[in-house]
Amino acid sequence: MENKVVFKSFSSGSCGNCYFLGVEDENRKRTGVLIDAGVGLKTLSRYFKEEGMEFDCIQAVLVTHDHNDHIRSLSSYCKKLHWPVWADAVLHKAMSRHVLTCDYVPDCRHILLPGTWNPVLEGLMDVRFFEVPHDASHTVGFAINIAGHKYVHITDCGQMTREALDFCAQADTVVLESNFDTDMLLNGDYPADLKKRILNGHGHLSNADCAAAIEEFAHDGLKNLFLCHLSEHNNTPMLAYDSAKKALNNSKMTNVRLMALPRQTPSPMIIL
Repeated sequence: MENKVVFKSFSSGSCGNCYFLGVEDENRKRTGVLIDAGVGLKTLSRYFKEEGMEFDCIQAVLVTHDHNDHIRSLSSYCKKLHWPVWADAVLHKAMSRHVLTCDYVPDCRHILLPGTWNPVLEGLMDVRFFEVPHDASHTVGFAINIAGHKYVHITDCGQMTREALDFCAQADTVVLESNFDTDMLLNGDYPADLKKRILNGHGHLSNADCAAAIEEFAHDGLKNLFLCHLSEHNNTPMLAYDSAKKALNNSKMTNVRLMALPRQTPSPMIIL
């Protein structure tokens, strides 16, 4: 029996971001990676137990950028579990100076080389990163080849790049930010400078921008589309879902599994 590729979001939003991607064998034993480290070890341990998982199933942590909601617990992962931390050299340099990561992350450092596929899990998972605009020290998305599946992960992205769209156009599973509804943001209580930061092309991706990207990269091989990093104050799961669903319908993609990932609670374990 072939291994199944599985995905689970543990948290997705400004409260914290952490996702699992891996394979599951016929005995439901899972092996894979975490993407980002915004969930504390105590909470993560509880979530793992609920899934019948042990910490030794995690072989690496991939990091998208150095904002607190993505690296908050990375040092504790390194200090207590010594998980390898994979990021590109620019991001590792930034994390070596960041108060949350400077003490323990450098000892777990593994460098993702640019412009090539990196064998993060030998024989199981190859990872390639690409830069996306966001107001962190350095922000990337990931294209991941795992057990015959092509997966793309883009969170905290002010605008889609040509490279990001091209990777999405080859993937069967895409995790993509759908952060805010523009009307809710403009008419909401955020101060003007924060609204400007979100909207300036180096902040976050709106529902409308997400939908436009979907219409551009939608293709017959797309099977799963998961909307991530929804704003608590300027979006709702229904608004994000409806916007993406309309884009899929416009693209004649009616068989794609679409889900708005929950912000503060885990998603189901999903077989991709």
